[in-house]
Amino acid sequence: MRTSNRRAVLAGLGGLGASSLAGCVTQVGASGRASSGLIAPARPTFVVPPLAPLRMSADRITKITVCLRPFRAAGPRLDVETVGDKRVVHNYGHGGSGWSLSWGSSTIAAGKALEGGTKEVAVIGCGALGLTSALLLQRAGAKVTIYAKERTPQTRSFRATGTWSPDSRVADADKVAPGFPALWEEMARTSYATYQTLLGLPGEPVSWSDRYTLFDGADETRQHVEGPVRFAEYGDRLRDIVPSPHDLPAGSHPFPVGRVRHGISMQFNVTEMAHMLTSDFLAEGGKIVTMTFDTPADLARLKEPVVVNCTGYGARALWKDETITPVRGQITWLAPQPEVRYGLYYRHVSVLPRPDGIVVQQVGDSDMWGYGVTEERPDRAEAETAVATIAALYAKV
Repeated sequence: MRTSNRRAVLAGLGGLGASSLAGCVTQVGASGRASSGLIAPARPTFVVPPLAPLRMSADRITKITVCLRPFRAAGPRLDVETVGDKRVVHNYGHGGSGWSLSWGSSTIAAGKALEGGTKEVAVIGCGALGLTSALLLQRAGAKVTIYAKERTPQTRSFRATGTWSPDSRVADADKVAPGFPALWEEMARTSYATYQTLLGLPGEPVSWSDRYTLFDGADETRQHVEGPVRFAEYGDRLRDIVPSPHDLPAGSHPFPVGRVRHGISMQFNVTEMAHMLTSDFLAEGGKIVTMTFDTPADLARLKEPVVVNCTGYGARALWKDETITPVRGQITWLAPQPEVRYGLYYRHVSVLPRPDGIVVQQVGDSDMWGYGVTEERPDRAEAETAVATIAALYAKV
């Protein structure tokens, strides 16, 4: 057994509440690296606002979606190769970190695409990486066309949870190149800075939310199953810019469990984010063309000399890339609750409120949960079990 924060326990994910509950907690701020001889200032306290209760019941389920995250042991693919007369820049294989790393990864890919002065670029794929790559290329002066079989509502990116999770299933710590941690940090910092510019916009494409991680004994440790992967965890490299979670003192919180961790984290309104990126790309002169690619040889149909390949999990079939392993994740969607503004993690189930619905996700009790699973059909039993777990928690309040 090992204590695992499950990406700072899913990036600090967690939360519970009833409308009358309130308490005092320590305010969380970005943790800087202390300088020698300096005394860290005392943390002020604040009163937790009343927390609207989550309405957890199976009859509120509106849909169940499944996403296969494209995990590569070596990390995202960002190399360049020649296919026929095309120069192809790859930008795929981000595991569960596609939205979180998109701006940073696409900045690198766009730079490689523009080497040599190219001004006409094709982007394959219309998900998180395709849209950000296309926008960055366009804003650098290139004429860009996105070619894709599916538009954003049908892409796997659209089925993402929507939380800031830049090292979620991003690589195998034992298989990455020596320079990958630094490269990851560069991508994460670039993305983080870009997302800060999208806070406060209409539709809230990006926002902050309180997260509560609840422990009630046995699940304080997450089982580490010996398997083919030791998933990389690089969160400590961002401690100077990302708010840190911390445990709440006993008696200072209203939750019916023994231990509570509080944090704040960014989250993405994926529906609004995808709509905004698509609209911006088209408004700034971009084009989206429906096209299916079965083999790399199909790139010969494109007029552009440079192609940025952002096909995500689809690259496994298109490029015969057996280094991609699926990691299955299922989301149970409940009807939206606009009054709920906090997230929850309890007994290996995460809850994240979004404008388009309450996201409930079973994440399993081990690191290998969903690894290598190719099944994309929804599992209703899994969905109802996850909802029932959170419903039982609220029954204790």
